[in-house]
Amino acid sequence: MACIQIDPFQLVLRPHHLFDQQMVLLTCGDFANQDFNQMTIGWGSIGTMWNKPFVQIAVRPTRYTYEYLEKYPDFTLTTFPDAYRNALKYLGGHSGRDGNKLVMTDLQAVAASAVGSRTYAQAELSVECQKVYYQDLDPTHFLSPDIQRHYPLPDYHRIYFGEIVAVWGDEKYQG
Repeated sequence: MACIQIDPFQLVLRPHHLFDQQMVLLTCGDFANQDFNQMTIGWGSIGTMWNKPFVQIAVRPTRYTYEYLEKYPDFTLTTFPDAYRNALKYLGGHSGRDGNKLVMTDLQAVAASAVGSRTYAQAELSVECQKVYYQDLDPTHFLSPDIQRHYPLPDYHRIYFGEIVAVWGDEKYQG
């Protein structure tokens, strides 16, 4: 898919739709050394923090991708046309601990422009991020009692803040 470079401050999207409906693929690792993993995520946010464009993602320490987020300094968030929805479901429902799950999809990994993690040839939006902060969720700070129901194990998420350093996408994302 032909993508254009988009200034992060000109990026136009529906954030709630992005994470709740569209499906986002988180990828982290070193593409050059073929040491990476990806997972579909449904929780995150996008905005401005410390006067920089940023994304915030939530990953449980029990997920295999968590190991990559701890090891590598960057990550990508990628969205795809609806034709790839089954591939995203597969990547979100299977662990990379069990083998290279990407080979079970029709997605092709390609180098990102500004980070060591990868993106995908079929992407309609690719957001490249440099990690700048993380924080573990503390259940004693939950102000709404219904939040705890998301943690029966309890395997509380680590929240990663990523400064957006490059965006490539379909022109519909250009402001």
